[in-house]
Amino acid sequence: MEKEEAIRGLGALAHPGRLDVFRLLVQAGPDGMAAGEIARTTGSPQSSLSANLTILSNAGLIVSRRDGRSIIYRAAYEQMRGLLAFLMEDCCAGKPEICAPLAAQASAGCAAEGARC
Repeated sequence: MEKEEAIRGLGALAHPGRLDVFRLLVQAGPDGMAAGEIARTTGSPQSSLSANLTILSNAGLIVSRRDGRSIIYRAAYEQMRGLLAFLMEDCCAGKPEICAPLAAQASAGCAAEGARC
């Protein structure tokens, strides 16, 4: 991942509402959630949710698909992994044991949620 792409992703997540939506979609797994369900779960007004979904989508952190009259959103796990890898690629000054607990925690969280991390 390039630096500018990482900045877009981190910038998109640097907002409480967008971070809540992204985390909800990560928890929802590969099936994702309909926009209306996201709004109900987060308590977001439709206009705010729409803007937040657009920003997350433009950053490549979520993807959408149409299902009848609904739009289903899901986390873009590959992009999420890329962003996490970017943050950790130069980690630990040659001491991988420093980052190992974080990697193990992330793997355990993904397995517990049934998500594809």
